[in-house]
Amino acid sequence: MPRPSRLLSSGGLTIAFTTSLLLFADGQPARDIDPFNNTLCIVAPATPYDPASGLPMYAPRPIPADARCPVCGMYPARYPRWAAQIIFKDGAAHYFDSPVNLFDFLLKVDRYDRRYTRADVAVSYVRDLASGRWIEAGQAHFVHGSDVAGPMRNADLPAFASRATADAFARLHRGAVLTASDMTPQLLAPLSRNGRHRH
Repeated sequence: MPRPSRLLSSGGLTIAFTTSLLLFADGQPARDIDPFNNTLCIVAPATPYDPASGLPMYAPRPIPADARCPVCGMYPARYPRWAAQIIFKDGAAHYFDSPVNLFDFLLKVDRYDRRYTRADVAVSYVRDLASGRWIEAGQAHFVHGSDVAGPMRNADLPAFASRATADAFARLHRGAVLTASDMTPQLLAPLSRNGRHRH
C-alpha cells in the first residue's frame, strides 16, 4: 500500500501537469505565455461632466484626487505643476500627470480609450509651469530637452503661456521651445516610459 506522503506527492504532480495542459491547450509555446506579466493596463473610464460643478462643459477642471493617468497609471493630482487634461465633446475628461502623456494620448486616443477617437476631443489643457494656471495646449510653449525632470523622473515638456518665459527657462535649463503642432511620435519617444504598456 502506498505511503501517504507518496500519495500527496503524486497528487501534486497530477495537479501541476493538468494545470500546464490547461495553460498551453491552445498549442502556443510556453515562452508566449507569461502568467506573471503585468504590463496590461486597465484604463479607468473618462470622468463624466458634472453640471452641478458650475463650470462650463469645456472649461478646465480641478483634478480629482483618485483620477489616474490613462497612459501611465499615475495620479495627476499629485503633480499639479505638470498636470494636463483632455475634455471630450460629451464633456467627459481624462487627466494626465504630464504634457508628454497628454500628447502620447492624443497621438493614439483609441489605443488608450476605445470609447473615443481624436475627433471626439473638444479641448486639451496643460498647466503653466510658472504660474500654475491652466492654458490650452494649442496656445502653450513647451521646452523640449531641458535638464528638469518631470513626474516620471525623466525629461518632460515643461509648458508655459508666454514664449518669453519659455525662452528664459530654456536658456537656464537648456532645450528648444516648441508648440503643440511640433509633437510627433519621434519627438515624444525618447521622453516616454510607456513603451511596454499594452492597452
